[in-house]
Amino acid sequence: MPSTLVLISAGYAEDDQVIDRHAAVLDAAARDGVRHVVYTSLTGAGDHLGFALAHRATERLLRAGDLSWTILRNGLYAELFGSLLLWAGDGLESAFGSGALAAVVRQDLADATAIVAADPARHGGRVYELSGTPITAGQVADRLDVPYQIISLGEYRRRLAPGLLPFQPPMLASIATAIRHGFLDGTSPDLVDLLDRPARDPLPTAAGQACNERGPSRAS
Repeated sequence: MPSTLVLISAGYAEDDQVIDRHAAVLDAAARDGVRHVVYTSLTGAGDHLGFALAHRATERLLRAGDLSWTILRNGLYAELFGSLLLWAGDGLESAFGSGALAAVVRQDLADATAIVAADPARHGGRVYELSGTPITAGQVADRLDVPYQIISLGEYRRRLAPGLLPFQPPMLASIATAIRHGFLDGTSPDLVDLLDRPARDPLPTAAGQACNERGPSRAS
């Protein structure tokens, strides 16, 4: 039976490291008899994000190779959205402004990936845009019944944790400005079509993650 490989992006590194890792995986897959690769890429709306290039380079490698492939362009996670909101006293602050993110619950992306991997022939050569329902930082604050304050991108950069790796602050700032200026709020039917059911509401997940980020010592 032909084998299928699900390639989960090896992010959290500089572009050259990520691309080299992905290229090594694809070389090994071709050598070891893999017939189809399902790659979890980045939403097409995210081309201007600081970590997009490695995804697009990997897509290019897939298209240029001999393996059959499916590309899942994952929207940014609802969990990530919630984790990037900042607590200040009893309220939330964010550089997202009033902009929205078409956020996706990670479990929905996992479910969609499993569906594609179970029947790769049906999805060969396809690129799916897996975006969710647009949510805002203000909506998360409303759900948690706390005030929300918009901060500038400059202030956000100043408040990023000093322990971050050098490539991470520009990456996070690119997410913030993209959401703030309305570049990541576009939706697509692909996720619902693959799941054959409604997608999970990302707002409760984002709010739950934001609450977790607050920490027990500050929770009321």
